[in-house]
Amino acid sequence: MKPLRAFMRIVLGILKELSDESAYARHLKAHGAVHSAAEWRKFCEHRLKAKYERAKCC
Repeated sequence: MKPLRAFMRIVLGILKELSDESAYARHLKAHGAVHSAAEWRKFCEHRLKAKYERAKCC
């Protein structure tokens, strides 16, 4: 059962990274904030702004 549990922890960690859940948790910790709709919105706007400011060419 331990290998299955370890595998599931890895899969869950990957899914959290892909869905920005881990990045959001790091954001909250770094800014000393608590989870709220306004904080999530601020986090998403900042990430999207940064993403589109670094536009790729070709």
